[in-house]
Amino acid sequence: MSAQETKTDEAVNAVEQKPTEEAKPTAPTSNVFSMFGGSPASSSFSISTATAAASSSKDKEEGDGDADEAPASPDVHFEPLVKLEKVNVKTNEEEEEVTFKIRAKLFRFDKTSEPGEWKERGTGDVRFLKHKESGRIRLVMRRDKTLKTCANHYIMPELKLSPNVGSDRSWVYTVSVDISEGEPEALTLAIRFANSENANLFKDKFIEAQDLNAAAFSKK
Repeated sequence: MSAQETKTDEAVNAVEQKPTEEAKPTAPTSNVFSMFGGSPASSSFSISTATAAASSSKDKEEGDGDADEAPASPDVHFEPLVKLEKVNVKTNEEEEEVTFKIRAKLFRFDKTSEPGEWKERGTGDVRFLKHKESGRIRLVMRRDKTLKTCANHYIMPELKLSPNVGSDRSWVYTVSVDISEGEPEALTLAIRFANSENANLFKDKFIEAQDLNAAAFSKK
């Protein structure tokens, strides 16, 4: 056998002894995605990962919704231990109607002190109340909040309103019978208003009530 034939046989044997390598699939490169305007795919991302993330988000939303719902409270009813009955309080004004009302502050002249001085008696609404049957009109004033009377007397024809010294919004008069404290007593009162217009309006209504009472008290 010649030298050339020997080399040919060795080459053939080498090819037969070397195993054939299988072609391995190659992962897509960035060039593939760039062709469609996309970014390279992450090798760590998978469909199972996306499914797990969506399921976790859904469970969290359902859990938050349950937390926002307050538990239903039972409908409990308790009977009162003491039952209070409605009491009708009489004001002795049930048979009268209001013909005039205005806010004012009332003062009483105290003669017991030396020298005499004006003392505040109360602040509230001054009302003229006319009796529905007799037609007689009385002046009633109640203090704010407590509603306690601080003036209660008929507007008799002999009463005289005098201007208070140094004021154009107050009047002074003396009443022989006032029963605001329960017992009849003579009082010298000063009544003051917010302005001179209210003071003049009070005087006009006061004189009008005096004329009506003159006719009402003359009836037998």
